[in-house]
Amino acid sequence: MILDAQLASLFMEVKDITSSMVEASVNSEELSEDLNQNIVNIGKKLLENMPGNETEAQSLLSENEVLPTDIVEDSFTNDDLWHISLRFSDDFFNSGMDIVAIFIFFRKLGEILLNIPVIDKVPLISDLEPHATYIGFEMDFQSDCSYDEIIEIFEFVEDDVDLIVFKHDDKKSLQQMLLAREDNLKEILVQNCSYEETFFEDKQDIKKEEVIEEKTQAVPAVKKDEPKKAEAKKAVSKENQSTFTLRVDSLKVDLLINKMSELVIQNAKIMDIAESRGDDDLEEISDTFSLLLEEVRDAVMDIRMVQVKDSFVKFRRIVNDTAKKLGKDIEFIIEGGETELDKSVVEKLSDPLVHMLRNSIDHGVEMPDVRTSNGKNAKGSVYLRAYPDAGTIVIEIEDDGAGINKDAVLKKAISNGVVNESDNLSDKEIYKLIFSAGLSTAQEVSNISGRGVGMDVVRKNIEQLRGTIDVDSSIGKGSKITIRLPLTLAIIDGFLVQVGNTKYIIPLDMISECIELTDEYKSGIKGANTINVRGDVIPLLDIRGFYDEESCEEQVRKNAIIVRYVNEMIALQVDELYGEQQTVIKPLGDIFEKVPGISGSSILGSGEVALILDIPKLIEYQIKQGV
Repeated sequence: MILDAQLASLFMEVKDITSSMVEASVNSEELSEDLNQNIVNIGKKLLENMPGNETEAQSLLSENEVLPTDIVEDSFTNDDLWHISLRFSDDFFNSGMDIVAIFIFFRKLGEILLNIPVIDKVPLISDLEPHATYIGFEMDFQSDCSYDEIIEIFEFVEDDVDLIVFKHDDKKSLQQMLLAREDNLKEILVQNCSYEETFFEDKQDIKKEEVIEEKTQAVPAVKKDEPKKAEAKKAVSKENQSTFTLRVDSLKVDLLINKMSELVIQNAKIMDIAESRGDDDLEEISDTFSLLLEEVRDAVMDIRMVQVKDSFVKFRRIVNDTAKKLGKDIEFIIEGGETELDKSVVEKLSDPLVHMLRNSIDHGVEMPDVRTSNGKNAKGSVYLRAYPDAGTIVIEIEDDGAGINKDAVLKKAISNGVVNESDNLSDKEIYKLIFSAGLSTAQEVSNISGRGVGMDVVRKNIEQLRGTIDVDSSIGKGSKITIRLPLTLAIIDGFLVQVGNTKYIIPLDMISECIELTDEYKSGIKGANTINVRGDVIPLLDIRGFYDEESCEEQVRKNAIIVRYVNEMIALQVDELYGEQQTVIKPLGDIFEKVPGISGSSILGSGEVALILDIPKLIEYQIKQGV
């Protein structure tokens, strides 16, 4: 059978119905009438997609595969026919091997004529242990291989299998196996394998002790001529024991992060005490402890970092279903899935991404006939990519659709009173208007999405994550939404400064350099809001004036900090520089929510509260001033 889009959609329906059945079973609920009808309907659809007859089914098999019903007794001789009885230890799957891989290896050495599963030990589902191995197999295997060559197949799992191998017509070995296996094995062999009832009549007197002795000899521990393989196996086993995956409740990780944050704050207090006392030994111990704490902090934070691909893959279903409802053909492409991001950020990012993906499919990508008439491929493309950049994680959603009509957006914004008709806005500023509440240019509001409908909520969610969102578009070519997020929401490396009576923290990865404002710099700044740094004119924002800070008489030293975000750069004028500071991010109360340019706060070693500057917002403010 060929897996096409129609069959894939059918399998997705099967998955949904199966999930509903499992949920009902877990909750001990009766299946609803609608669900029962859906089960019947989906069963009919599945049967309709099955091959119509045996000839068609046979043609779908490769020429090397033979159906069990086509076995011909005369196609092999007894000398080439083996019987293999295979059972597994309860923890076989923990060995890292796969049962299917064993059968594949058998096929390389010969042909499996019959493979009968023995399921007597499979318990009720309520008693089922997922990692246990209950099933066994009785096989007729045709091959010119020797006994030792067959045993070699199990060389690396010899301690995890119970194996009996003998020639098909060896009565003694067969009777030994019957004594060692299940009571009803004889019946299974007669009904399914090529053994006749009369083959068991001449039963020899064999004691179980002999059977145990035979079984211990069946699989040699290590061949004498292959000691190196045994040593390699032990080395691999030892290595595997030192590396394993441990599943931990996320609440425990969050608790560890919180305690780590408190340690950072207490360490800052110790450093302040050591510096104030002038004790060299205490300062040395404090510095060493600070370095160790930073390493532990990075390790702890790394625990909560996850690859975004696991979350991105889930969106394939959403894209597929949305495109199907709209009658569009969409290719969904994920790039940079190996990029790591804080798990808490990934979880909070899910809903905004779903909304923007639906937006791109619904109002971004055109209908197939429209795309064809415009000289495009009938199949549209939607990209979801992630990559690290300058201490942040960038997530982009890009489509090759019709793009955003900026004239329609501006007209709607003017009519809604978002902007004035006299305002002179750049293209980028116009595109950003789609994040205004209630602004939509769609002629019909879709139940799937609408460019502008709900985008204000998306922006708010991104800003709560201390991120930014931008839009770029080109008519007829498509649109791209770019989200920039911090790596984590807990602890960052900051740079402590003071302006007036308040201390501020600037994210360290956004700082390009610090400059002392000499008389030469001050003379150039007077009467202007720019600063000339080695020939480059950079916008200057006086933090004291921006937040209306009172000036302290003893503060006579002025400094400028050059900060960069994406491709924009500004200089922040401050009073004092204190240096690097491990910063535990604490949220501000609702009363400070509207304060511009502040993204959070932190507690210093002295007990003071320092405010964390929101550099992207400050840069955006300076750009709006026309500088």
